[in-house]
Amino acid sequence: MQIEDTSLTGLLVITPSRFGDHRGFFSESYNRNLLADHGITIDFIQDNHSLSRTRGTVRGLHFQAPPRAQDKLVRCGRGALFDVAVDIRKSSPSYGQWFGTELSFENGKQMLVPAGFAHGFVTLEPDTEIIYKCSDTYAPDTEGALRWDDPDIGIAWPIADFDPILSDKDSVASGIAGFASPFTSGETA
Repeated sequence: MQIEDTSLTGLLVITPSRFGDHRGFFSESYNRNLLADHGITIDFIQDNHSLSRTRGTVRGLHFQAPPRAQDKLVRCGRGALFDVAVDIRKSSPSYGQWFGTELSFENGKQMLVPAGFAHGFVTLEPDTEIIYKCSDTYAPDTEGALRWDDPDIGIAWPIADFDPILSDKDSVASGIAGFASPFTSGETA
């Protein structure tokens, strides 16, 4: 398993090993003990699985506030997506900065998104599935969202050749200017 730091403290890209032959491949997408050997001791308690039928579907930027904040381990089960996390820990030196990477069935990469980050993605292929582990269950009274295309964040979404498809909630989310973040630097779920 390859574990890479990103430009944002705590945000990691994890690539599990794949062992293949003429039949296909085998991969451990999650191994609690192996991650613990690398200092990752998150207690994941819920798995989510989402299908986006259309290329260009945008979901996010979402988060849950304390005391129900969530760490997430995100991967792509089918297709491809551009996965993004934005640091919303108000005393963090990287507050408001983002990191994104392509997660696909082909590359097997995962992103570990700690509590204190807003998370979102755009699908790059039709019928893309995202599968992710969460350290807490869904708590709608603590959920929040930031605008996916906020110019103050400046995410370079790879969608120049198609129109984004948004939920009603995501289309009216506000930007980071004036945002009262419920997170302080280094806070975890």
